[in-house]
Amino acid sequence: MENLNAKADADPGDTAKRHQLEAPEEATGQTPRQMQEGLQSGKPYARPASLEKISEERDDLLDRFARMQAEFENTRKRLAREQDEFKDLALAEALKSLLPVLDGFDWALQTPHQNIEEFRSGIDLIRKQLQDALSNLGLRTIPAKGEPFDPHLHEAVETVNTTAAQDNYVLEDLRRGYKLKDRLLRPAMVLVARNAEDSTHPEKKSENS
Repeated sequence: MENLNAKADADPGDTAKRHQLEAPEEATGQTPRQMQEGLQSGKPYARPASLEKISEERDDLLDRFARMQAEFENTRKRLAREQDEFKDLALAEALKSLLPVLDGFDWALQTPHQNIEEFRSGIDLIRKQLQDALSNLGLRTIPAKGEPFDPHLHEAVETVNTTAAQDNYVLEDLRRGYKLKDRLLRPAMVLVARNAEDSTHPEKKSENS
């Protein structure tokens, strides 16, 4: 009888606490000792996120990732399209500047000439027109004849023993070299002088010293 009265007089709060302490660890993610310490300190124990909430967060992240991936792909395609349009525009402007040169050749071929000198004069004029158009596009001729040989700008086809030029200087320009602003398009094809009598020759320098 006393036991029944004791159970009846028990504090309902104590009963709830006891049930919480007896809850399995798998349901709360905490050991009974951790739960008891939390109750004694007055801090409620942390409840784990539900599986449904985790699934919602996962779906939200996947959706955001898919949208970001689609935006990145659209941006990549747009930039590639703009780059192609820019290239086409630059090419169109370059070709437009060369059309007068093509017209000059057409007129030269259609116009009768009395002598070869008159025809040559017309060709020279067209060549100058072409050179001016290319210069406006940034094309530059590489100096060669009479210049010191530079392996970065000149391609030596042959070395010629001669006293007509200084040693290791360009004797003849066989094919012109060109640069587009500061970029080398092709080196100049040259003949290089080899002058044994030149004091700048390494062997001659050693003899003089």
